Amino acid sequence: MFRKILAAAALLAVFGHAFAAVDVNSANEDALRGIKGIGPARAKAILDERSAHGPYKDAADLGKRVKGMGGHTVERLQAEGLAVGPANAQAAQAKVAQATPAKAGAQSVAQQPPAVAVKK
Repeated sequence: MFRKILAAAALLAVFGHAFAAVDVNSANEDALRGIKGIGPARAKAILDERSAHGPYKDAADLGKRVKGMGGHTVERLQAEGLAVGPANAQAAQAKVAQATPAKAGAQSVAQQPPAVAVKK
């Protein structure tokens, strides 16, 4: 019985990993090769271009900068789980904004916590 539960958990982990998005701006070669349609040569080309000229701005930038990757290829790779573009940058900026405390005088009335009345 324990083996069946362990096998089911392992199977779910494999499927969950298969559907996870891979960010082209932070992925290593193995993560890129995990995307269907990206082999060793294409993964190396993506990494070489990224290290030479910095992160990709969006899907069109990826298609322009990497030889052999046109618009349709990038769209197909995105459907397979490749993520690139402003959506990831906005999420990172939101995390940074939450981590940095706002100045006390700069908070608006809507952002201040509500007053709590204590009854005795």
